[in-house]
Amino acid sequence: MDLSNTNRRELLAASLMAALFSGKADASPIDPAQTIVRLPADLPFVKAPGNPDHSVEDIKLYGDPTEPGLYLILARWWPGYMSSPHFYATDRLCVVLSGTWWVNSGPDFDPANCVPAPAGSFVHRVAHTPHFDGVIKSATEPATIAICGTGPVNYTLVNKDLKSPIKL
Repeated sequence: MDLSNTNRRELLAASLMAALFSGKADASPIDPAQTIVRLPADLPFVKAPGNPDHSVEDIKLYGDPTEPGLYLILARWWPGYMSSPHFYATDRLCVVLSGTWWVNSGPDFDPANCVPAPAGSFVHRVAHTPHFDGVIKSATEPATIAICGTGPVNYTLVNKDLKSPIKL
């Protein structure tokens, strides 16, 4: 076979096509000890004891915010509920996955001044800075947020008389 007029791209494409249409797979099966897959059905949201149904829930995907080390959680805020002003001992990195999360900073609870963070938004919560968040009452869907950081976060309420979640 004369390959003198064949460029590398053509050879690569021919090799790829031969592999795709050979009818056999050379890849080994997934090793569940090396690649851990948890499907949505295996990831139930859990509400904290004492919280009303359809207020705020979370899923611990990796680690635990109350323990030392890296953690990743999913939080879901339902329309009509917000947290009271609070802060954490460590930074939190948040990505809104669905819905619109309403956020504000400062020690005073004033939902009317919240800023909408729609799906795809990134929110960085800086350690030791008071803030609050949730979903406004007129929203039509909950907001789901992926939150990552290092624990322990040492969740601290700014006003001990104003408990979370707050029903709007």
